[in-house]
Amino acid sequence: MLNSCGLAATLATVTMVLSLGFATAQEAPKPVVVDPASSQDEIRQFCTNIANPARDQRYLLQKQELEKLQADVDQRIATMEKRKAEYEDWLKRRDDFLKTADLGLVDIYKNMKPDAAAASLNDVRITVAAAIIMKLSARQSSLILAEMDAKKAAVITNIIASASDPNTSKSKDPT
Repeated sequence: MLNSCGLAATLATVTMVLSLGFATAQEAPKPVVVDPASSQDEIRQFCTNIANPARDQRYLLQKQELEKLQADVDQRIATMEKRKAEYEDWLKRRDDFLKTADLGLVDIYKNMKPDAAAASLNDVRITVAAAIIMKLSARQSSLILAEMDAKKAAVITNIIASASDPNTSKSKDPT
C-alpha cells in the first residue's frame, strides 16, 4: 500500500518517463536516461514541502473536533446543572410539605376515628390534609380517605403521589 509520498514518487517517475518517451515526431528517438538519485531527491523534496502544511491541516481538524466536543460537554454540564437545581427545588418543597404535618397534627389525627378525621380534614387546606394523611399509617390513611368526599380524596391522593415522585418538578424538555 502506498502512502502519499510513495504515490507521488511513482507518479513523478511515470510522468518523467512518459514525457521523455513522447518526443515530437520530427526528432529522432533518443535513449532515455533517468537518474534514480535525482528522481529520489525530487520525491524527497516534494514530501518535505508538503509535510508541514499537511501536519498543520491535521492539527486544525483535531482542534476543530476538540472545540466541538468541548461545546457538547459544556451543554451537557448546563443541562445537569439545570436538573440539579430542579431536584433541589423539588426536595425543598417536599421537605417543607412534610414539615407542615410535623407540627403535632399527626398525633391528633392518629387518635381520631376515621369518620371524624375525614370530616375534619374536609375543612382543612388540601395540602395540609395530604401532609397529615401521608404521615399516618397506610391502614389509617385508607380508612380516612374512604370516609372523605371522593373528589377531595382523589386530589389528596394525587398530591401524595406527586410528593413522593422525584420526577414531579422535571421539565418536559426532551433534552
